[in-house]
Amino acid sequence: MDLVGACKAFVNVSERGSFTLGAAAARIPQPVASRRIAALEGHLGARLFDRSTRRATLTQFGRDMLPSARRLVRLAEEMEHDAERAVLRPLRLAVPDTCATRDLAELGAEARRKGLNLDFRPAPPAARTELLGAREVRAALAGTPSGEGAWTVPLGLASAAEPRVGAVHVETLRVDRDRSASRGRRVWIQPEDDVPHVRDPLNRLRDAAGLRPAQVAVAASLASAVVEVLGSDDLLLCSRRQAGELGLHWRPTGGISLARGYEVVADTGEDAERLRTLLGREIARCLGAPDGGEEGETA
Repeated sequence: MDLVGACKAFVNVSERGSFTLGAAAARIPQPVASRRIAALEGHLGARLFDRSTRRATLTQFGRDMLPSARRLVRLAEEMEHDAERAVLRPLRLAVPDTCATRDLAELGAEARRKGLNLDFRPAPPAARTELLGAREVRAALAGTPSGEGAWTVPLGLASAAEPRVGAVHVETLRVDRDRSASRGRRVWIQPEDDVPHVRDPLNRLRDAAGLRPAQVAVAASLASAVVEVLGSDDLLLCSRRQAGELGLHWRPTGGISLARGYEVVADTGEDAERLRTLLGREIARCLGAPDGGEEGETA
């Protein structure tokens, strides 16, 4: 039997002295209230109301049971209130600080439509891991080697000037001997890509192509990297989508495949699975991954 529902009917009828008024207060039809109270009496083994009077008068047994019924109803209401608060409690999610505000807003709106209330904490790769470890967030979009995560974001090189058609081959950036005084064109790595699975292969290619060590540099911030690119013929390592947002011209890299990989890491497997399955496409869009509807990301 529905013990809580029966106790709600019992409490409301007893407080109003009427099955009709009590049923209305409990927001149920009067016949339903009568059936629930009858079922409760059968469950408890004695009459709760004296049916010989016109008013709903409690029996002695009913008076004895009323305090316990009130406590049960109160606890049930508190539980429902706590459940509502738990559902609305924000799920703090650490995201790359390269995610566009509009994309995050659309992700948050779609999450609400699916019963999740997301609170975003933009941060660079290492900081996202630290936030999760310190339990300041419940989940994070962590960087992984390409192909090992749920999302992959191909990277290329972007410049301020309109480029020639085709891939950028790193060896073409090599400084000629008769221009030894020139610093050469540089490739700027933004903080989001200052991770071993992106930085190290690029540095190895730099050395193999005979570039100077300083020709591949890690910028302190994305903004500072873009300043360097806008003021010179330097290149920014980034995704096609990011280049478009920055007003830069993007080309794939020749001779090497570089990509950001991402996976949801969370305190619980349930949170990770919900984010991955319910919001996979919207997360992909925030990251600039092809699954987010981008075309032509790969060379």
